[in-house]
Amino acid sequence: MIAKYDATRLRLSRHLSAFLVAGAIGAGSFAFSQSGQSAAPAPHTAAAPAPSRYAPNRAPRREAEYYTAIWGVDSFSVKSVESGELIRFTYRVVDGERAKAINDKKNEAYLISPSAHVKLVVPSLEKVGQLRQSSTPVVGNTYWMAFSNPGRPVKPGDRVDIEIGQFHVQGLLVQ
Repeated sequence: MIAKYDATRLRLSRHLSAFLVAGAIGAGSFAFSQSGQSAAPAPHTAAAPAPSRYAPNRAPRREAEYYTAIWGVDSFSVKSVESGELIRFTYRVVDGERAKAINDKKNEAYLISPSAHVKLVVPSLEKVGQLRQSSTPVVGNTYWMAFSNPGRPVKPGDRVDIEIGQFHVQGLLVQ
């Protein structure tokens, strides 16, 4: 009976010492986290931050000068509209004579997204025609064209290229 009592006492002392060691480690990590240097990151409880409107990699000055001198346009913008079903490309005319090629409906317009591996076209509606402006360009006016985005493969934040005949713009940010 004494041997049984000693064996139980030995197991109890081992459990107690393991409990004390675990408690000491827990108390040490608690004191460490209270000092401001937590070992593990705190769980994220704040709401997600608002999306930034910062647009890195703006077009270089020389690139803007090129499009103004050769094509007569500047101030390019690409925006997702109509809940993402359309992508609108806008530009401002600086020289009406040079910008005629961009407004000419004979020149096919494409929006190419390398990341989504798609090539979008300007849709043509039965009674309206193509969703793009094709009048004679007037200096100072802003013109647009809309590209169909079925299935919404192109999303805000993507970089896209625009091709209209010989006119090419690369790396525009979709807003």
